[in-house]
Amino acid sequence: MAGKKDKEPNIDKLTFEQAVEKLEDIVEKIETGQTGLEEAISEYELGCKLIQRCKTILSEAERKIEMLNKELSGQLTPQNPPDDFTKDIDNSNQ
Repeated sequence: MAGKKDKEPNIDKLTFEQAVEKLEDIVEKIETGQTGLEEAISEYELGCKLIQRCKTILSEAERKIEMLNKELSGQLTPQNPPDDFTKDIDNSNQ
């Protein structure tokens, strides 16, 4: 069983895409019956960890987007153009 742990990826270092790819591999293995019962349970356990990793990454992305939206909404407050701007527009129309 020690060999299994050596093959297990460092889940905390995986990108979202890598974790999803590994999940897809696990699902395919289990669905096609390529594993015995014990290995299927082990793969299922790994899959649960990968799902948690994906949820963590998505939560971090959501928080970052919310923060960026808050910053952006604070910067996009309506402002009146300077007086010179409207005078330049009026003069250019003549």
